[in-house]
Amino acid sequence: MTLADIGAAQVMRAVEEFDRLGRRAFLERYGFGPSRTYRLVVDGRSYDSKAIVGAAHGHLPGQRPLKPSEFSGGLDHAVRLLTDLGFRVERSSAVDADVGVDGLVERIAKLRVASTAGGPRLYQPITLLWAVGRALRGEPRMLSWEETATALRGLLGRHGLRGERPRPDYPVLALHRAGLWSLEGHTGEVPSAHGDAALHQWFSEQRPEGGLAAPVHALVAGSGQARVAVVEAIVERFFDGLDEVPLLEEVGLYEDSVADDPVRDGDAGPVDPVAAAAQYEKWCALVDRREARDGVRYRERTVRDPLRSGPARRAVLIRCGDRCENPECPGQPDDRTDRGLPLLEVDHVVELAAGGRDHPSQMVALCPNCHAVKTRGRSRERLREILLEVALERHRRGPLPS
Repeated sequence: MTLADIGAAQVMRAVEEFDRLGRRAFLERYGFGPSRTYRLVVDGRSYDSKAIVGAAHGHLPGQRPLKPSEFSGGLDHAVRLLTDLGFRVERSSAVDADVGVDGLVERIAKLRVASTAGGPRLYQPITLLWAVGRALRGEPRMLSWEETATALRGLLGRHGLRGERPRPDYPVLALHRAGLWSLEGHTGEVPSAHGDAALHQWFSEQRPEGGLAAPVHALVAGSGQARVAVVEAIVERFFDGLDEVPLLEEVGLYEDSVADDPVRDGDAGPVDPVAAAAQYEKWCALVDRREARDGVRYRERTVRDPLRSGPARRAVLIRCGDRCENPECPGQPDDRTDRGLPLLEVDHVVELAAGGRDHPSQMVALCPNCHAVKTRGRSRERLREILLEVALERHRRGPLPS
């Protein structure tokens, strides 16, 4: 028997065995190393394609598993067999399920993009920011090609500041090749992002569904820190000398909420002090990096920057330990929000219009009563002087235990 004798039933038996044993034990049993180029994807889970095919051969009547040296795992052999059987195979550049913020930012830094004399083309960053905005709003990860193409054509036309054509197939294919984008519902190999008419024909015929790779979507949908870090990485690399704010506003990423995590039951509760300190430092690092860059790139129309104020607000809420930071607070309300969180509002001690900063060292968490005094009370000027000292001291000291 040959590879051609393997059917979908044998492949699924190998997949079930993989799930039962776990990846390491499965590869050791059959003598395979991890796939270096291609992965089989079944129900959103990733499998080493060559090892699966080798094991599947052993599920044919009277046959043994194949050894790695007995066949090729490439496009013309194992991959073609799997795709001909209707399975989806992705390049192993696909992001691992446990991708973290640093790993995702590193992927963005390594994206291969065309350049002009003015800087890198904006096809891929515009597409990524659009998808991250959708994840923030809880919209479906995958969209039809028609919906994707319509949205991206408009964005590329309005925000392609370096001569980008309204061709959504280019960035989608490039991001797929980089492992950041999933394409489903097609047959055969996905083409590379080169050419013109051939790409248009492929999408017209295949009409795949697409969206951020599942691990990337899960990360940016569930972590405000990840969203801010991704947006910052994209802006820093691709938008030097350009104003990215109109694009960020249109895709919904220029609001304080970009830094917020989704609301889940049971979120409130004691926080490990070491973890809180680490989170505080990460948020402050994002604020500092943004402030340092914008300090030399002044935008006349931008007074408040949500990509600073959002992370700064999150940092202050971590720092305060669920308590009002006014040392003269007569007692904050015992009531709590629907999430079970304390009734606190983060406020700038020095208003931005008066030269204040979107920075935890000049921001405090106040209960509603103290916030009202600070805003319109007769003693507000004296209180502001106190709060400015408190904010600086609390910033130096770090989070309080909750």
